[in-house]
Amino acid sequence: MFFSPTPTEKELFELLRQAGTQLGVPVYLVGGYVRDKLLQRPSKDVDVVCVGSGVALAERVAELMRPRPKVAVFRQYGTAMLRCRELEVEFVGARRESYRSDSRKPIVEDGTLQDDQNRRDFTINALAISLNDADYGQIIDPFGGIKHLDEGLIKTPLDPVITYSDDPLRMMRAIRFASQLDFRIDDASLQSIAEQRERIRIVSQERVTVEMEKILASPRPSVGFRLLFETGLLHLIFPEMVALHGVHTQDGYQHKDNFFHTLKVVDNIARKTDNIWLRWAAVLHDIGKPATKRYEAEAGWTFHGHEMVGAKMVPGLFKKLRLPLDHKMRYVQNLVRLHQRPIQLTKEEITDSAVRRLIVEAGDDIEDLFVLCTADITSRNKDRVARYLENYEFLQRRVAEVEEKDHLRNWQPPITGEIIMDTFGLAPSPRVGEIKTAVREAILDGAVPNEFGPAYAFMLETAAGFGLSPVAKS
Repeated sequence: MFFSPTPTEKELFELLRQAGTQLGVPVYLVGGYVRDKLLQRPSKDVDVVCVGSGVALAERVAELMRPRPKVAVFRQYGTAMLRCRELEVEFVGARRESYRSDSRKPIVEDGTLQDDQNRRDFTINALAISLNDADYGQIIDPFGGIKHLDEGLIKTPLDPVITYSDDPLRMMRAIRFASQLDFRIDDASLQSIAEQRERIRIVSQERVTVEMEKILASPRPSVGFRLLFETGLLHLIFPEMVALHGVHTQDGYQHKDNFFHTLKVVDNIARKTDNIWLRWAAVLHDIGKPATKRYEAEAGWTFHGHEMVGAKMVPGLFKKLRLPLDHKMRYVQNLVRLHQRPIQLTKEEITDSAVRRLIVEAGDDIEDLFVLCTADITSRNKDRVARYLENYEFLQRRVAEVEEKDHLRNWQPPITGEIIMDTFGLAPSPRVGEIKTAVREAILDGAVPNEFGPAYAFMLETAAGFGLSPVAKS
């Protein structure tokens, strides 16, 4: 072996060897599992290829195991899966593939190990390790995959034009591996991605988004997003992000390139957290800037209200990208909407009222909001960065003080719309909303204590100004 297997892996390999011998079929470890073990990366997903029936091999392995595991069989794909303690093992028979120009779904036929390695996307994923008696532990590397692992190179086993044309999702996968592993894509392969980029249109949005999220989850997401941009793929799959690119100058005023600024923010976030939704918030925090960019003679380039415009764009973008339209989307939307608020507060006297409003609007997202805001500092001016960080630290202390005193996180006013309607005999109407808002604002301003009695009294006073009085109860 080219690596030291764990006890569970040793047990699994022996079971695979025995089952292959009993069935008379050659058995190999292949693909991403071999790659990751050689890179000393953790991997719990084991890919097994045999020159025969993968389903039959899985069932024979299960027969040898105690206790016998359940085998999940997918006969239409000729694959099967089972668990061996912490390992998830997938079995498939060696095959060769051919493609039609209008689909990335291959025509599959039984094949040899060489056929199976030929169909792999990259040389580093075409490695195989024998589990057969004659050459147990030997690595089969027909395309120089080990050398490319050492060099940090992503390269296709065959002609990259054919590889990417056959299955255009491989273009996204090449960039994803480059981003995850911090590898370089072979020049010919990179050129082929640019030339074949239009082929990405035949791939479902769900599959594209899965790869984009893996890029976003990588240690330095900017590596992948730069490659998507440089090859032209990003223009096809996420044009709203590309719209951030570019710098305009007028009367000596110049704004920053918001695309590359966004990449810096995403990398800053990635150094602090694995939270994929906070990373999405970083990607989208300035997405409203292209629509709000204006030139003002006195101020230069402005992006007034871009946070509100961006927040309104979030649901549509999530729907387009097939991301979940649930609390995760609302979390990202809230962070985009509020990401300018802390910096605005640090530019003025920080009143208790302003801090209360921030706490109420951010709720449980307030810590993540500060993570996003500090990541948004990308200036090269060290003094400016230090000043911003100091201001944020002061604001965070003020938030902690007000929160401890008022307990406003996830706060709801003590006077609800139902109480207002019941008290004054009103049906749902704008007037109910006006009274409720007046009570809410008075409490946030500190004019009324956050208690039911004083809030109810203020409600009566406010309603009286509208000519309303409580209805008699029968």
